Amino acid sequence: MQLTSHKFKSHVSKALVDAQLQKALGNVEKGFIDKRAKAAGALPEFESLRDNAKAIKDHTLANLDLYLETYEARVTAAGGTVHWAETAADARNIVLDICKRRGARTVTKGKSMITEEIGLNDFLSQHDIEPVETDLGEYIIQLRGEHPSHIIAPAVHLNKDQVEGDFRRVHTHLPEFRDLTEPTALLSEAREVLRQRYFEADVGITGANFLVAETGSSVIVTNEGNGDLTQTLGKVHVVVASIEKIVPTLEDTSQILRVLARSATGQDMSVYTTFSTGPKRPDDPDGPEEYHVILLDNGRSSMLGTEYQDMLRCIRCGACMNHCPVYHAVGGHAYGSVYPGPMGAVLTPSLNGIDKAGHLPNASTFCGRCEAVCPMRIPLPKMMRHWREQEFEKHLSARASRYGLGLWAFFARRPKLYRAAVSLAMPLLSRLAGKRHRLGALPLAGGWTDHRDLPAPEGPTFMQQYRKHQASHRP
Repeated sequence: MQLTSHKFKSHVSKALVDAQLQKALGNVEKGFIDKRAKAAGALPEFESLRDNAKAIKDHTLANLDLYLETYEARVTAAGGTVHWAETAADARNIVLDICKRRGARTVTKGKSMITEEIGLNDFLSQHDIEPVETDLGEYIIQLRGEHPSHIIAPAVHLNKDQVEGDFRRVHTHLPEFRDLTEPTALLSEAREVLRQRYFEADVGITGANFLVAETGSSVIVTNEGNGDLTQTLGKVHVVVASIEKIVPTLEDTSQILRVLARSATGQDMSVYTTFSTGPKRPDDPDGPEEYHVILLDNGRSSMLGTEYQDMLRCIRCGACMNHCPVYHAVGGHAYGSVYPGPMGAVLTPSLNGIDKAGHLPNASTFCGRCEAVCPMRIPLPKMMRHWREQEFEKHLSARASRYGLGLWAFFARRPKLYRAAVSLAMPLLSRLAGKRHRLGALPLAGGWTDHRDLPAPEGPTFMQQYRKHQASHRP
């Protein structure tokens, strides 16, 4: 995906006036929040599980080299092959080499954000290999030539009528006047079309929710079963995963799984949780002949030991964006990044640089809801503040913003001058506001007042009121 986060403000302007998008985003706010609350509330040990999950990932990141080496040894012992990819280009080329060696013309894909990150679909298409997304949401947006707008619900920005229109446009081999009014009809049609593609593909590509060092297993979590078909029907199964997906043991995996689905979709567990370990054995009835795991760094190792290391605990549940008021207002595509919402506001600058993604850490109200619901207790607001500080220090923020903050800092370091200036400004702003006590326009505050009024001060400053209160209570 081409990074366009530098166009965040223009994307936002379009999103805010897109009536269809705004209607669809209402479903995010209504659907996910209540389900997550009910699922978490029904499990007495949910908060302690969050603490355990955080501790597991912190321990793993502190010993990442050890667990990666152990994982490679276990995969090799099971008959698989591990490939190390430092960059996105390295990972793409490894996939291409495997496909070319097998003469693959079509590959099926399970839902995978990491393959979105490295731009795998476009790359394979450029080399005359057709990638077929098999997750329903991913399949829909592939038909539309779009990218996911949410990390667990890729097509959440669309409505049923749009999906029906795309199916009629693309599935021209099916009867023209078929009934697609019910969502189940759309699901059945997608299943029918995709079933044949599974058998045509020589290679199946998936991501991984977890990589288990103890057993050399890759784990995928789905609700449709498409991932199972992708990795068992093809002759080759390729797993593309980033290095922080490692967990030490099966027991550790089971603990994190208990908070994953509850945080993501409000389910106790996803419908399918599939563990894959190596290619098929001689007595297995089915399965791939080859099993490959591509371990991708792509900037992760440079986050270790920094103020952004906590971001590597992320398990891609989407809870932060499900609860984010900014995401609810503009949707995922506005972020111009593979990873939207609060987690994307931290991860995207880490992977691509603050110079290319500086708008994203600023797309936050700092309400703290993202951190409050994160199953891995990632301090997202704190890390967004770190990115804002770096943006300011590198003079990447807007000039008006830098000068405004510089002016405020000048007064803030001089308390007497600050109090004098505020004492003069408050009555002035109150008079400008008039009887409505609302400011419709204000210099240097156009980002706010262009879209909403600003409440005006209605009386003396806090310090003036405090001194008056103290004086009235003196003996």
